[in-house]
Amino acid sequence: MTQPILEVCDLSRNFGGLLAVNQLSFSVIPGTIHGIIGPNGAGKTTTFNVISGFYAPSSGHVTYLGKDISGIRTDRLAEIGLIRTFQGTTLFNEFSVIDNVRLGCHVSAKSGFLSRLLGADRESEAVATKKAEDLLAFFNLSDLRDEEASNLPHGHQRALGMAVALAADPKILLLDEPFTGMNPEETARMMTLTRDIRDRGITVMLVEHDMQAVMGLCDMITVMNFGSLLTEGTPKEVRTNPGVIEAYLGSAHHAS
Repeated sequence: MTQPILEVCDLSRNFGGLLAVNQLSFSVIPGTIHGIIGPNGAGKTTTFNVISGFYAPSSGHVTYLGKDISGIRTDRLAEIGLIRTFQGTTLFNEFSVIDNVRLGCHVSAKSGFLSRLLGADRESEAVATKKAEDLLAFFNLSDLRDEEASNLPHGHQRALGMAVALAADPKILLLDEPFTGMNPEETARMMTLTRDIRDRGITVMLVEHDMQAVMGLCDMITVMNFGSLLTEGTPKEVRTNPGVIEAYLGSAHHAS
């Protein structure tokens, strides 16, 4: 049995009188694409926020690589390979495409971020530039290396955001609604890129509302409803689960 890279154990999170996540448990196997889905208000984003260090759990815990990481800050988690992207693309819009990725390299670099930015550490700067160029090639963004990030179309901005995340050398990458706002062509391209990331040995977790993308992409799916685990399984198992169909018939039926 493969040891999970991440485990959520009896996780609960309260906001005043609101129980957003209730006794949730699931595990993520290394080298897989693991989706978290559910109707609006199911607790998906709160779960992501706890895993990625934005919230501490009210009870329960999160284990990553065998270590309890509950409540550890996001920057500390990034240093040990747990990286999250956001629904809204977070880029330095006035910087070039390659400079955005170079800046993303500072999480895993041994030299200080400020010294590299000011050019004080030329060797590390050269390494970061080569790494950034390789990532741009991987995401088919090389031709846009000198373009300002703000000038990119939406799909390319999302791809650039993933390139910045990969620059930090994640072991597990958490994608927050990566297909939001994309047309079918952009969605298909992003699905291919996500598989390619998995094939590089990086575990991927994603929260997503696009059921067709989830069903066509994920190895395993955790379904939440009202803050709790509804079911878990392969796309085929989830697609045909009566509880899932009842929870949101339209999306589940459309995905089948």
